[in-house]
Amino acid sequence: MPVDPALGGLARDVGRWQVLGLSINDVVGSGIYLLPATVFLLLGPLSVWAVLLAGCAVGLLVLCYAQAASYFDAPGASYLYAREAFGPFVGFQVGWTVWLTRVAVAASLSNGLADAVQRFWPAAADGAGRMAVVAGSLALLTALNVVGVRWAARAGVAMTLGKLIPLLLFVAIGAFHIDWGLAGAGKAPDAGDLRTMSEAALLLLFAYAGFENLPAAAGEYRNPRRDVPFALLTMITVVTLVYAAVQLVAQGTLPGLAQSSAPVADAGARLAGEGFALLITVGAAVSILGTNSNTMLLGPRFLYALSVDGYGPRAFSRISPRYRTPALAIVVQGGLALVLALTGSFVGLALLSTLTRLCAYMATAAAVLVLRRRHPDRPGVLRLPGGPLIPVSALLLTAVLFASASLANLLAVGLALLVGAAIYRFWRRPGPPGEG
Repeated sequence: MPVDPALGGLARDVGRWQVLGLSINDVVGSGIYLLPATVFLLLGPLSVWAVLLAGCAVGLLVLCYAQAASYFDAPGASYLYAREAFGPFVGFQVGWTVWLTRVAVAASLSNGLADAVQRFWPAAADGAGRMAVVAGSLALLTALNVVGVRWAARAGVAMTLGKLIPLLLFVAIGAFHIDWGLAGAGKAPDAGDLRTMSEAALLLLFAYAGFENLPAAAGEYRNPRRDVPFALLTMITVVTLVYAAVQLVAQGTLPGLAQSSAPVADAGARLAGEGFALLITVGAAVSILGTNSNTMLLGPRFLYALSVDGYGPRAFSRISPRYRTPALAIVVQGGLALVLALTGSFVGLALLSTLTRLCAYMATAAAVLVLRRRHPDRPGVLRLPGGPLIPVSALLLTAVLFASASLANLLAVGLALLVGAAIYRFWRRPGPPGEG
């Protein structure tokens, strides 16, 4: 499909390997460093298998995004797919909830950064120290992404290496010290304990989430129809293997894992001393910063795409003449994320963001079914095995996860959709899509 002419002001500066780096960077964040303890508390000896199962389940969604992305070279991701498949109202609601998710994720990750560094800087636990970490990190990432997508992408690739190296060292050293009895200890949930298993499923989904944002900046990639599917499929394979290995080493080397607030760092201290724990803490900080950098890079592109199509203030679709980025959209997201970060917790915001992003997952899986039927012979499109089997399975997965959510979170999503409907009805500028 052709590039929207309204996007001509965006620079196409990001190559294939940078797209892969962005993809891994957007997924490997706070989850792998902070959630092994919570997952073990909820699932006990089943945790490693749950991590692998979650990776396979998320793989269904990744395949849907990879195929949908192969139809387009314009930005917008889930918003674009839903708009093309189901019309402007559904597309707007998806884009709106995805952007809200990005704000919640940025807020959650900035809190996760404070949680990670407080092991060596206790002042980050609360008060002015925590505020400095939260506000300082969001301000830095906002400025970096305003300056340009090329710099943000290069920073993303560097941060990807910075977050993977400590994890790979942790696995390589820990593999020789695993106590298999300890790894299999703990209490598995009862088969009928649906509440515990559903909470674990949503948290694991948060650990793997973020892949859906990669196509949001497709208008700034050199060959998005080829590079985005490649990056998504490579990423989910690498991330699933790394996550399972880290969970196994943490379970097999750290007694009292369920009570740890920094499980990977605590396990690293037992393996190779406090120096190694410091390296892992630095890796965790880089990891969270890297993922949040992607959030601040890709999230505002949804706000930009909505504004280009005539929804909300026209100013959000303006491109900075100096940096060729949607600067105001980036600054607005950074400011809202700061407000939310100072009023919420890491886990609470993580669960909320997981539920809102399910709207995008469902819409994209359904859009794949429509796009397959509407464009059966389009050249260069990724073909999934099994015909409609994968998108239908992805739809069923997201429906089950939705059904497992708490009433409070479901009401929050419902309220977000109502607000979105009001914006669509009363704050829509006249004119065809792309007029900005």
